[in-house]
Amino acid sequence: MRYFITFLICIVLIFVSSCRKDFSTIPSYGNLEFSKDTVFLDTIFTNIGSATYNLKVYNRGNESITIPKISLENGTSSNYRLNVDGIPGKEFSDIDILAKDSIFVFVETTIDVTNATSPLYTDRILFDNGNNQQDVDLVTLVQDANFIFPGRDPITMKIDSLTITIDGQATSIQGRFLTDTELTFTNTKPTVIYGYAAVSSNKTLTIEAGAKVYFHNNSGLIIDDEATLKVNGTLNEKVVFEGDRLEYGFNQVPGQWGTIWMRAGSKDNEIYHAQIKNGVIGILIDSIGSVTTPTLKLQNTEIYNHSNFGILARETNIEAHNVVIGSAGQASLAATEGGTYNFTHSTFANFWNNGVRQLPAVLVNNFFAYEDESGQEIIAVRDLNAASFTNCIFDGNNNIEFVLDKVEGSLFNYNISNCMIQFNDISNSYLDIPELTFDNNTNYQDIILNGNSYFRDTQNEDFIIGENSDAINKASATSFSIDILGIDRTTSPDIGAYQHITFD
Repeated sequence: MRYFITFLICIVLIFVSSCRKDFSTIPSYGNLEFSKDTVFLDTIFTNIGSATYNLKVYNRGNESITIPKISLENGTSSNYRLNVDGIPGKEFSDIDILAKDSIFVFVETTIDVTNATSPLYTDRILFDNGNNQQDVDLVTLVQDANFIFPGRDPITMKIDSLTITIDGQATSIQGRFLTDTELTFTNTKPTVIYGYAAVSSNKTLTIEAGAKVYFHNNSGLIIDDEATLKVNGTLNEKVVFEGDRLEYGFNQVPGQWGTIWMRAGSKDNEIYHAQIKNGVIGILIDSIGSVTTPTLKLQNTEIYNHSNFGILARETNIEAHNVVIGSAGQASLAATEGGTYNFTHSTFANFWNNGVRQLPAVLVNNFFAYEDESGQEIIAVRDLNAASFTNCIFDGNNNIEFVLDKVEGSLFNYNISNCMIQFNDISNSYLDIPELTFDNNTNYQDIILNGNSYFRDTQNEDFIIGENSDAINKASATSFSIDILGIDRTTSPDIGAYQHITFD
């Protein structure tokens, strides 16, 4: 018992000493310094809380000070929330800062756009008062939006799920099917999706020019069997798909949302003039299409910065031109399990810098592997009806950025013409593989091996080619006489999605 009482006394003494202010201060004298004079909370959506931003407040003087008051100019009615040195609130008194020391102020906000007089919501943090008063501005752009949430059972509060079949197994994904009134996304307001928004059979989701679609974490679009997606962007009004974290620090963070998934049986999908960025897989397309009718027509579209694949296609039919597919953690384009693929004037440039990448920028194969009931691995082959690449660039930061991987037992038709290919097999891993023998192979015509693409800025997904590119004037004439930026390429066309420019 004696030891227990002694222990309690020690705890009390420690607590009292830790709370005691054992230093003297002088009043703040208006010479505070700040890590920034304005805190920009970037863009948020109505009634959705912002990220937390920080401000550092410095006392550069030789004496400890007390700031008598820190408050928001709009007072308790402000939509901003503060946390000053670990204490939440909107007004604070007698905040101490040691000599040559600093404190943190954290800022958050949630704003209902219907109660805001302007889309630009502002306030100020006031430090001290009278002649010593200093301030830091707070600025937030708030957008109204159309929100698509999965439903929730009013009794169990369980979030609705879509039950779909994947590889023969029923799987539930949080989300719901879009209603008929939700099947057009306009450019009037951005659309923010939580969970997966699905398009049901015999329905078409139309996304108009200039529309912006934002996805929360683990969210995306599903185009179901017999359903269709039409993305109708234009040169001057692109359709944008990206995550809903609009802060500057997230503009190049991959894996923020799921994918646009075109399931087996979806049909007549079209994506024109779009930007698809920062997801796990930009487009996942499972739809088994016919040899003659494309499941997806893809034109004048940029697909950037995905943690797994830019496009993962499985036994489908894609017709594409003026397409740019940039960095991805595995492959920019994986055209797998056979199918029909026709790409013209496209740039595949995988300069992934978030880890080691095992796959090339472009992988094409005609098989898939699975385990049978006894656990034995089975390799199943499918016909590769066509893998046609014309006037394309295959480049990246690996030695080998283009691989054709064939298993005997099915069709394997390919034709690569007027393309520039990064293929430096220093370890002879692909020696004597006929599909990757570029000389004396009639499936390759006018190939440039290991040329210099001379991209403008690979780390910022800027794959315009410059005046020193080996792709200049090396393309064959096609019916696609306008590049992705609307530049005429009727005469002297360049390889890739862009006509070259002269860099500053």
